[in-house]
Amino acid sequence: MIEIIVGLLLIFIVMASIIALETKDLLSAVVSFGAVGAFCSIIYLLIGAPDIAITQLVVEVLSLVILIRATIRKDLTTIDEDRDFFGLVATLAILFVFFLFGIEALRWLPEFGTPAFVLNSSAPTNRYLLNGLKETGAANIVSAVLLDYRGYDTLGEATVLFTSILGALAILRIYARKRRK
Repeated sequence: MIEIIVGLLLIFIVMASIIALETKDLLSAVVSFGAVGAFCSIIYLLIGAPDIAITQLVVEVLSLVILIRATIRKDLTTIDEDRDFFGLVATLAILFVFFLFGIEALRWLPEFGTPAFVLNSSAPTNRYLLNGLKETGAANIVSAVLLDYRGYDTLGEATVLFTSILGALAILRIYARKRRK
C-alpha cells in the first residue's frame, strides 16, 4: 500500500517539476517548487525517516518564504476582480479537513510528558540507552546514535541541507548576474 502512495507522490513530483520548469508565471513556478518539496517530505515520512522529513520541511518552508518574498517584490500582481466563490469554499473545505485530521492525529499522541519509548518496550531507544556504550564504544550516546546507529539518516539530512544551500546559491547567482547587466 505504501508503495502505491509513494508511486503516486512521485508522479505528482514529476508533474510539479514540469510545471515549475515550463510555466511563465514566476509565482506559479515557486508554488510548484514548494509542492515538490512538500511531496518529498511526505515520502520521507512514509518510508520511515521522520527526521529527514522534518529537515526537508524546514528547508522547504524557509526556501518558499524567501522565494515568494523575492517573487512578490519582482512582479507585484493585484487582484482587481471579485474572488471566485467556489475557490473560497474549496479552500475552506480543504483547511477544515486538515484541521480534522490534525485533531485526530493529536488523539493518538501519548499523554504529555510521557516519553514514547516508555510505552513501547521494544523501541530502539531502550537498546541505545542500555547497550550504546558497549556496542559503539562512544561515551556520548547522542554521537553514537547520530553516527553509528543512524548514520545513513544523518547523511541524508546533511545531503538535503547541502542541496538546498547549493540551490539557493545557484538561484541567487543567476539573479545577481542578471542584475549586473
